Amino acid sequence: MGRTRNFYLQLGFTLLVCAFLILPVLMSIVAGFTENFFIGVKSGLTLRWIVVVWDLYAPTIFRSMYIALALILTYGGFRDFRTSWMFILVGHVLYTLPFMVRSVLAVLSSFDFRILEESAASLGAGFRRRFLGIVVPNARSGIVAGSLTVVTLSIGEFNLTWMLHTPETMTLPVGLADSYASMRLEIGSAYTLVFFVMIIPLLIALQRYGTQRIKKVGRA
Repeated sequence: MGRTRNFYLQLGFTLLVCAFLILPVLMSIVAGFTENFFIGVKSGLTLRWIVVVWDLYAPTIFRSMYIALALILTYGGFRDFRTSWMFILVGHVLYTLPFMVRSVLAVLSSFDFRILEESAASLGAGFRRRFLGIVVPNARSGIVAGSLTVVTLSIGEFNLTWMLHTPETMTLPVGLADSYASMRLEIGSAYTLVFFVMIIPLLIALQRYGTQRIKKVGRA
C-alpha cells in the first residue's frame, strides 16, 4: 500500500510539473490563432497573425536559417563588417564549433582509423582518397549528429545574437523578443508558432538519430 501511495504521489507531482511547463506553450499557441486573446477564443480563430508575422519578420526567419546552415563562407573584403549579418555568423560559428568537434571526435575515438589509413596507404591510396573514403564515411554519424546539434543551437541562440545584432541583422529569436516587446500579444504568439514549426522537427530528428546511434553502439 505504501509503494502504491508513493507511486501516485510521484505521478501526481510529475503531472503537475508537466502541466506547469506545457500550459504556457498551449496558451501561446491558442493566442497565436485567436482574434483577440484578451477576449478569448470566443472572439474567433484566425490566421491573420501568422500573416502579420510573415510580413513583418520574414527576413529574420530566412536570415536565421541562412546563418544556422552556413558552415563555410568566403568572407571577402566587407567594409561594414560590424553591421553585416556575417558578424553574427562568426559569433555563431565560434559558439557552436565545440559541439561539432566534440561529436566528431567521439566517433573517431571509437575506432582506430589510423590502422585503416595505413592499410589504405600501403595499397597506394593518396591522402584525399584516404580522407574521403575512410575517415569521412566512418565519422558520418558524428558529422550528422553534430550538424543537427549546431543547426538547432544556432536557430535558437538568443544571448550571443542579442549582443551582436543591429536592427538590420535581427535573427529569429531576436525578432521573437521584439515582437513580444513592441507588437500585439497575438503577433508574438503567432511568431512563437513559426519558431515551434522550425525547431520541433530538428529536435525530433536529433532525438531519433541519437537513439539510433546509441543502439548501434550498444550492438557493437
